[in-house]
Amino acid sequence: MPYVNIRITREGVTAEQKRELIAGATDLLQRVLGKNPATTVVVIDEVDVDNWGIGGLPVPDYRAAQARKAVGGEPGR
Repeated sequence: MPYVNIRITREGVTAEQKRELIAGATDLLQRVLGKNPATTVVVIDEVDVDNWGIGGLPVPDYRAAQARKAVGGEPGR
C-alpha cells in the first residue's frame, strides 16, 4: 500500500486543487510503479507559514527578504 504525504503551506488551496493533487499522485504511482490506485493513500498536510522555514527564515520573513532583493534593496541571506 503506497503512502504519499504532500506538505504545503496553508495559503488557500482549494478543495478542487487538493482533489487534483490526490488524483495526480495516485495516477503517477500507477503509471510509474504499477501500484493499485485502490490501495494508494495520499495525505495532504497544510502547515501555517509561520511554521515553515526556508533559508533559515520563516516563510513570511523569507518572502519579504526576496521582495527587497528583487527591488534592489537589502541582499538576501
